[in-house]
Amino acid sequence: MDAALLLEYSWVLLVLIALEGILAADNALVLAIMVKHLPEKERKKALFYGLAGAFVFRLASLFVISFLVDVWQVQALGAAYLLFIALNHLFRKHVVKKQEQAAGITKVKKGSGFWTTVFKVEIADIAFAVDSILAAVALATALTPTGLGTVGSMDVGQFVVVFLGGFIGLLIMRFAASKFVILLQKRPGLETAAFVIVGWVGVKLAVQVLAHDAIAVIPHEFPHSTGWKLFFYTVLVLIVLAGWFLSKQPSDGNESKTELEKRAENKVEG
Repeated sequence: MDAALLLEYSWVLLVLIALEGILAADNALVLAIMVKHLPEKERKKALFYGLAGAFVFRLASLFVISFLVDVWQVQALGAAYLLFIALNHLFRKHVVKKQEQAAGITKVKKGSGFWTTVFKVEIADIAFAVDSILAAVALATALTPTGLGTVGSMDVGQFVVVFLGGFIGLLIMRFAASKFVILLQKRPGLETAAFVIVGWVGVKLAVQVLAHDAIAVIPHEFPHSTGWKLFFYTVLVLIVLAGWFLSKQPSDGNESKTELEKRAENKVEG
């Protein structure tokens, strides 16, 4: 692998790790809210079982997707799903939440039993894994193939990048999410930026669908062109910078934490 190719793969891996980190922090907070009604020992067990299931599901899903990644119908569904979760998050956060606050609506949820909670954590982990895998695959499939072989329809290098991004994402969710939670408290705009990035990755996947030989709305070479890649990553960097610099700095850390927890509880309800 030459230096230029190594740089390209390293850059995408760093983007995936950063995206996984931001999403993992939010997801970890959601999981914490889901298990907080349990005794401390049972909380740890519930999270362990949920994360173990998420790892198995993520690995199995990655192998399945690697064989289906070239099917344009699968790509189209993936693009639609990524755009949906991005728009749904933004709508719920900036429209529904404000309407509920204006109406003075508060939601109270009764705590579930241990195994019911484990099941809910498992479902939440699977949902997080689907989001992450689709975004990672959409980014990785535009990478220049290494020529080292294939796993299903994916180049080995692309597969490794997606696997490493997902594996590191799980590690972040398990061990380093608290650091990202603190970062989100200081820069809350990064959460919105992360979901805008997910939507932007959905656009990227949609471009690949439109360039597929079976569709041919745009030239087949366009998604792999230098111009498109530069434009995509430039916009991606601008989204991150906007999320960072346009974040409203909370005056009180405790107030910010409470607001973050409320947002997580809304996600659990949703």
